Amino acid sequence: MADSPQNKSLHQSLVGVGALLVGAVMAYGATFISSDAGYAGVGPNALPWVVAVVLLICGAWLIWEAQSGGYRQMDEPSGAERGDWRSAAWVVGGVIANASLITSLGFILACTLCFTLAVRGMRMSEGKAGGGARQILVDGVTGMLIAAPVFWLFTKLLAINLPGLTASGWL
Repeated sequence: MADSPQNKSLHQSLVGVGALLVGAVMAYGATFISSDAGYAGVGPNALPWVVAVVLLICGAWLIWEAQSGGYRQMDEPSGAERGDWRSAAWVVGGVIANASLITSLGFILACTLCFTLAVRGMRMSEGKAGGGARQILVDGVTGMLIAAPVFWLFTKLLAINLPGLTASGWL
């Protein structure tokens, strides 16, 4: 079912309003970050301010585009009429599991679980089977092969503390 031109303009304007809101929240949050100059005179609040300003500019631009004729170069929507909530639940579940278990399981295992659940959801969104025990094992190993080097890169090379499973710092 196609949207009327007025509905399209409203929906497109709401995307711009959303960008403005996110930019405003980021700008508000940046006011609470210390502005003490660090390396090369740039403080820790510089990047949040840059992102906030860019979001505010993009939000205003999106609203202007929507109100002056709509997104002119936008392709017609493709895909299913409705969202695949079951697949989305797997992806969201993976993200929530990661956020809630990262301090108890450690970065590597929590990210492996997140990857495994998200890949299952993505696979199902394409109309494929979610996968049996063998596929879960393959996805888990793949997730671990991605998460472990990232963990080691951040903790060993960049000296950024990420939650680990053991005190040794290798898991």
